[in-house]
Amino acid sequence: MNKLRIFFLGLVILSLSAVGISAQEGEIVRNNLNSIEIEQIIKKFAKNEDDFRFALTNYVFDRSATIQTVGLGGLITGTYRRDSFMTFKKSGERFERITYFPMSTLKELVITPQDIEDLGGVNPFAINPRDLNLYNFTYIGKQKIDEINTHVFDVRPKSVPKKVKKDGKRFFYGRIWVDDRDLMIVKSKGKGLPEDKNNKYPIVETWRINVDGKYWFPAYSYSNDELVFGNGNVVKLRMKVQYKNYKQGRSEVIILDDDNPDEIIEDNSKDKKDNKDKTPPKKDN
Repeated sequence: MNKLRIFFLGLVILSLSAVGISAQEGEIVRNNLNSIEIEQIIKKFAKNEDDFRFALTNYVFDRSATIQTVGLGGLITGTYRRDSFMTFKKSGERFERITYFPMSTLKELVITPQDIEDLGGVNPFAINPRDLNLYNFTYIGKQKIDEINTHVFDVRPKSVPKKVKKDGKRFFYGRIWVDDRDLMIVKSKGKGLPEDKNNKYPIVETWRINVDGKYWFPAYSYSNDELVFGNGNVVKLRMKVQYKNYKQGRSEVIILDDDNPDEIIEDNSKDKKDNKDKTPPKKDN
C-alpha cells in the first residue's frame, strides 16, 4: 500500500470525524468491465474483507456512539450515548464492555437490539464475506473520492425476510466503494434490513482507515436521516460513531461470570510460551 495514499486518506477521515461531512466526490464514470473482470474484483475484495475480519480478532478498540433526535430549528430533543471497549473472539463473536452509558433522553425513538447489532455489524462492516452468495452485486462504474479512485457497487440481498428472525440476522442494503488499486472497501453507505412499519433504520455512511499499514478497519460512521414509521410518525435522526484506538491484543478475552459480564481476564499463554526460557526480570527493592 502506497504510504502517501494511506496518509492522505487518513487526513480525509480526520476531517470527516471533525465536521461530519463527506469528502469531495467526482461523478461516477461508466466503465464497461466484462462479467469476468467484475467477478474477479468481487472475489478479491471479499477475500481482503475476510482477511481483515480475521485480523480484527487480534485487535482491541474503542467505539463511541451517539444517536440523537432533532426537532424544529435543529434543536436536539434527545440523546443516546454508548461508549465501549470492543474486541472479537477467535470464533468471530463480538465482545463489548460498556465504559460510559448515561441514561438515554430519547423520547421519540426506542433503541432496539437490532440498532445495537447494526452498530457492530452492517453499519461499519457492510457485508460479511461468509454471506457473499446471499447478495446481488451491480457494478455501477468508477468514482474519484478526493484522490482515491474507486470501483462502485450497488449491493442488494437476494431475499430479505419480512421481519427479524430469531437468529437476528441482518443484511446490508446500499452501496460500497472499493479502492481500484488494492481492491479493498474504503467506504460504504446503506442500511440494515429487515425492517417493518414499527422498526425503521437509518442510512449510514462509513469511512475506513488504514491500520498498521495493511488493514482497513472502520473509523467513522455518520447518518442524518428521517425515519418514517407505519403510524405516520416521522423522526429526524442524527448519528455519529467513532471507532478508534486500534491496538494489537494477542490475549483472548474470556468472560468470567454471567452475573458480571464486564469482568474479563487475559489468557497470555502465547506470551508465557514465548518467554518460558527467558530469565525473569529483577524486582525493585
